[in-house]
Amino acid sequence: MEITIPYKYTPREYQLPLLDALDSGYKRAVAVWHRRAGKDLTVLNFMIKKMVEQVGVYYYFFPTYALGKKIIWDGIDKHGVSFLSHFPKEYIDGKPNASELKIKLKNGSIFQIIGTDKYDLIRGTNPIGCVFSEYSYQNPIVWDVIRPILRENKGWAVFVYTPQGHNHGYTLYEMARRNPKWFCQSLSISDTHLEDGSFVITPEDIEEERAEGMDEDLIQQEYYISFEGSLSGSYYGKWLTRAEKEGRIGNVPYEEGLKVHTAWDLGIGDATAIWFYQKHGMEIRLIDYYETSGEGLLHYAQVLQSKPYVYGEHYAPFDIEVRELGSGKSRLEVARELGINFRVVKAFPVEEGIDTVRRLFSRIWMDELKCRQGLNALKSYRKEYDEKKKEFKQRPYHDWSSHGADALKYLALSYFEEQKGNYDKNWEKEEEGRIDPFNPFNNE
Repeated sequence: MEITIPYKYTPREYQLPLLDALDSGYKRAVAVWHRRAGKDLTVLNFMIKKMVEQVGVYYYFFPTYALGKKIIWDGIDKHGVSFLSHFPKEYIDGKPNASELKIKLKNGSIFQIIGTDKYDLIRGTNPIGCVFSEYSYQNPIVWDVIRPILRENKGWAVFVYTPQGHNHGYTLYEMARRNPKWFCQSLSISDTHLEDGSFVITPEDIEEERAEGMDEDLIQQEYYISFEGSLSGSYYGKWLTRAEKEGRIGNVPYEEGLKVHTAWDLGIGDATAIWFYQKHGMEIRLIDYYETSGEGLLHYAQVLQSKPYVYGEHYAPFDIEVRELGSGKSRLEVARELGINFRVVKAFPVEEGIDTVRRLFSRIWMDELKCRQGLNALKSYRKEYDEKKKEFKQRPYHDWSSHGADALKYLALSYFEEQKGNYDKNWEKEEEGRIDPFNPFNNE
């Protein structure tokens, strides 16, 4: 029986430039295509073809395991064809592994869907082909983990996504647009047509979305490929934009005459995030950031010791006082034995913590290079979206960005708690012309 690869797939005309570029030797590609343009179907079929041509490990990354399972493993296109049916059953070795979202071909190639929320699982692996789907929602540190591997083994990587403001997706797109070694393409609904010449998404479709209450910024972002709005549902997008315009995000060096304080979000199964900051007058200077997962307190104590800082206070959330079942000790006690004397930040409602960070933002200065990972987290921290009601819920979406955002929340809460009674009653109404630190957008 003769089988043609790609199997059960014929690309649309607007999808060919990406496929032609990858076939012609491009090892890196960015495709910022509008919603429903067929991003995943296109790159999945390219990956299957490469798996047949070259034996190796191939990873298909999503922001979470659950999203990857929903879109690829359980996904069905509008014609009723499952995404997995593009793997010819004659090529598959054994039964697909549904628990690990893994498929092995008879030639030895391995396909696996991985959520970048658990990026520590990929350390030490050796993929030769990677797709980053919904990259603008992913933890960008994963690309930093994978890129040296692909550089060494001459592997390839494709990034497909829609914009999410000026976050890491925008940075990657702008780099690729200027780099001749990268293929870069942006397709809005005005650029994509079916075989009969009709639009994939019509103007009438967009008007229906508006009539049903879809946010205009979200329409511009998802369908017209606009990077210019803040990330939809972003908690700190406007505050970060103002900080950038005012030059408060850039080079913020360590000042040897000032002590360095730290604010932590302590993970158990999740990542642990640490902001390093100095206080000078009314300025909060974020000079460094560290985050990783799968490590105990000893590792973080060693990180602190490795830096040239003279430390002041260390702040951690209230749950550091919970005792471990195994040892009977709290992490607060373990940290003290390691030389870290934490001050505990009491529990506050989530919305109050977010509002406290906003109050502090007019005083924040941030080192763009050393705090890049934390800055990306703040840009990506957003509200959870209700797909059925087409509106944002009044609670954060928990993903990789939560750790850096929560650590900054504990910084802000501890700062204002200490300031109680220490500032003038008119402190929040600074001299005329200045921004009110409790409401940076009161004049808009």
